[in-house]
Amino acid sequence: MNRTRLVPLIVATALFMENTDSTVIATSLPAIAASLNEDPIALKLAITSYLVSLAIFIPVSGWMADRYGARTVFRAALAVFMAGSIACAAAGSLGGFVAARFLQGMGGAMMVPVGRLVLLRSIPKSEMVSALAYLTVPAMVGPVVGPPLGGFITTYLDWRWIFFINIPIGLLGIVLSTLYFENIREPDRPPLDLAGFALSGFGLAALMLGLATGGRHLLPVEVSLGCVVAGTIAVIAYVRHARRIAHPLVRLDLLRIPTFRASVLGGSFFRIGVGAIPFLLPLMLQLGFGLNPFQSGLLTFVSAAGALFMKTLAARILRTFGFRAVLTVNAFIAAAFIGANGLFTPATPYAVIVVVLLVGGCFRSLQFTALNAIAYADVSNREMSHATGLTSVAQQLALSLGVALGAAVLETASRAQGETELRSGDFWPAFLLVALIAALSGFVLARLDPSAGAELSGHAIVRAKPAADST
Repeated sequence: MNRTRLVPLIVATALFMENTDSTVIATSLPAIAASLNEDPIALKLAITSYLVSLAIFIPVSGWMADRYGARTVFRAALAVFMAGSIACAAAGSLGGFVAARFLQGMGGAMMVPVGRLVLLRSIPKSEMVSALAYLTVPAMVGPVVGPPLGGFITTYLDWRWIFFINIPIGLLGIVLSTLYFENIREPDRPPLDLAGFALSGFGLAALMLGLATGGRHLLPVEVSLGCVVAGTIAVIAYVRHARRIAHPLVRLDLLRIPTFRASVLGGSFFRIGVGAIPFLLPLMLQLGFGLNPFQSGLLTFVSAAGALFMKTLAARILRTFGFRAVLTVNAFIAAAFIGANGLFTPATPYAVIVVVLLVGGCFRSLQFTALNAIAYADVSNREMSHATGLTSVAQQLALSLGVALGAAVLETASRAQGETELRSGDFWPAFLLVALIAALSGFVLARLDPSAGAELSGHAIVRAKPAADST
């Protein structure tokens, strides 16, 4: 197999492992909570700790690769991810499981961005489209395979085995990267913003830890509030720091670009709504409706199947209607489907649930495709790596905030009913809130210029052609 195919497939190993792992865990959360003798809502920490770890370490991944070599960092990242997986399987308490997920996030933050960096620097531009085609397959297949796989393992084996499946995949990635990756470095690199890394890392970790531990889980309320205050102060301090130095860790000044700002801000609102789904939906299907993990996984995977189908239509839809129209209208439609999850009851026919999840997955996929494309419409090549870092941080934080908010509303609804266990009727307020937050993105994206991203979508070109013919 030639290098154009082999390098992307090696990178895809890491991408598949990360995407599958995330979706597998979502299906298994109730079983993990029961095994650890914890309230299922407390397992929100397992999701948010992973996402926050990604947000903290993704910005330094490129610098690490330039300093120590892309192959070295990629192999180390795979090893850290596998170590985190083993620690997850061995965890006997909520605190240990959350710490293990954070360690997994450290590995995930390095292996996927560095893998993409290897690809971009080692494959000729003439072969890049073909190479990227191989890379996108696991990103789409992982979320489809993950829920039923996790449900099957949890139902018929033991939830701890879902983490052991990462080990052979990771070992294969280490061997192949050793044989076929070049240890690419960048000698001309700016100094690492250590102060910025410390401020942003502590701020994001403390802020999200405080939000995610609100309630009765892991930390006292006073400590949670203290984390929120300390984290907010550190984040504000980072913003001031970033304005004063030449090479900040995360370039906030890129938000002056209108299309980039709309994608980051509007996308953050939308991802808060979407981020809550992998947490709320499996809990509702299993604890509220009485399904086992395998049955739950067979239902929830159809969202990813819908997303996979929409990938074939997204470019055509954007070419026909343009970015602003698609992003604005589709935001409200996709948000409505998020809210529709809260209307499910134990008596809802499975066929109806499948259709809602399938169609909702289509609209969410279209929104993500458009958001990811418009973000870089006006970003120069020189600023692309910085823009990618900022969007990655914003995405992970929004997803983790969605989990925290959804869990907070779910817990409040359960307490208001005086219940000690979750019921099916406790979930609709959480779905409603995150759906409304997702809908707010439509108002942000409506402020885009009508011609925004026309060069990418081809929409303006299609509209201008009749006028050109008439002359």
